[in-house]
Amino acid sequence: MSEISRRNFVKLAGVTAAGVALYNFGGENVTAQPAAEKSKVYFTKNIDAEHLIQLYQKINSEICGKVAIKLHSGEPHGPNILPRDMVQKFQAQIPNSTIIEANTAYGGARANTASHKKTLQTNGWTFSQVDIIDEEGDINFPVNGGFHLKEVAVGSHLANYDSLVVLTHFKGHAMGGFGGSLKNIAIGCASGKKGKLQVHGVPKFGKWILGEPLMELMADSGKAICDHFGKKIVFLNVMRRMSVDCDCAGTSAAEPTIADIGMVASTDILAIDQACVDMVFAAPDGKDLVERIKSRSGLRQLTAMKELHMGNNQYDLISID
Repeated sequence: MSEISRRNFVKLAGVTAAGVALYNFGGENVTAQPAAEKSKVYFTKNIDAEHLIQLYQKINSEICGKVAIKLHSGEPHGPNILPRDMVQKFQAQIPNSTIIEANTAYGGARANTASHKKTLQTNGWTFSQVDIIDEEGDINFPVNGGFHLKEVAVGSHLANYDSLVVLTHFKGHAMGGFGGSLKNIAIGCASGKKGKLQVHGVPKFGKWILGEPLMELMADSGKAICDHFGKKIVFLNVMRRMSVDCDCAGTSAAEPTIADIGMVASTDILAIDQACVDMVFAAPDGKDLVERIKSRSGLRQLTAMKELHMGNNQYDLISID
């Protein structure tokens, strides 16, 4: 029995908050037993601003003050970036909010603030100020009980915000297997000149690393950010145009071979990424993305978050449709 099939996956059809579902994975029927406590993951099959706002309203009770919205703005002309009109309508419903990004470590059109701002213009992120949080350097967030890191360098402006809304395009990733909420903050909020190198293992291992150590480093960084914001952080994953490649691949990203699934929201970072991975593994056309996740040891992201007590891998998938 595979690692995924050991976990309680609640199939979309007929899902209820308290239900017990029977599903088939890899030819084996498994009854998902109700856990004492599960995290709530809200789901809609509709991918539009109206439903994104509805999802957010299910999880935003602790969001207050100055709000950062972390998303992946993409390399120039990337074909799979989140629809800008949808994000614009969504952001308009969040008072005192600003979209944030950080520079990259791998070079290219977003490696420094000046070229990054040009790319933002190219890709249509013109309806809002975008705060490049490492424009003025970085600060260290402590990593409590991490696998490899004791601190991680994040863009210094991140500390200016009271709350963080993590709006993620869920997709594959060349190094991480998949890019969900964890990747969006763990790599996405780390500073380009220092933090991203830490998350990729360069200071510790002397090179950019792959496999399970990378997933553990991502969990370390994500934990630091989640601990910093406490209850004032929420997560939304948009499961559309799920290429095996990240939006950092730009126009070279592979065409998606899995159909759009929908959108999910939760206050639990592990539960939301777990739910997305489970839906991909259950999808009849998910073979390519599943292979990308497995081949990069991507499932270690989930077990690492569990070991760091970042959330719950047991969840109820609750449809709002």
